[in-house]
Amino acid sequence: MISTGEIKRGMTIELDGNLYQIVEFQHIKLGRGSAQMRMKLRNVRKGDLIEKTFQAGDRFQRARLDHRNVQFMYRDGTHYHFMDTTTYDQLALDEEMLADSVNYLTDGMTVLLSEYEGSPIGVELPASVVLKVTDTDLGLKGDTATGATKPATVETGLRVNVPLFVERGDKIKVDTRTGEYLERA
Repeated sequence: MISTGEIKRGMTIELDGNLYQIVEFQHIKLGRGSAQMRMKLRNVRKGDLIEKTFQAGDRFQRARLDHRNVQFMYRDGTHYHFMDTTTYDQLALDEEMLADSVNYLTDGMTVLLSEYEGSPIGVELPASVVLKVTDTDLGLKGDTATGATKPATVETGLRVNVPLFVERGDKIKVDTRTGEYLERA
């Protein structure tokens, strides 16, 4: 059992007989009464999002997940194919099951496959990934006083705001939790 103070983004909990992954959470303290926590939860099996509010002292059953290393091989339409790095078994996961993870997957990347009761429910990415910039606008000279940024598209199709000095063909490090630019790689 975990309490509201131990909640982290990406954690999977059991609630009303269903598995939910925590997408966002926010502590709310109003003038009177106890503190509350508002959570945005994604149903792991169906993929739909719900918002729920809980009292600060509520406890949740953490889902027991099994993890194993898998390597991303290729994409085939809406299916993403992975290979287990120890047994060389191959499996395909649907795009809906992977959610935002598809924005960070590159060929040959090793990720953790999460399984619940023997069936895959998604993948866990590293904290940051290195992606190649495929398209970006030219930065305007002299527009650097405020730490200006410009939009860039990376090899996976994700759009990231980058500093003006980043150009097409550069490799950048992107935070997989927030989708923000970290540094040039």
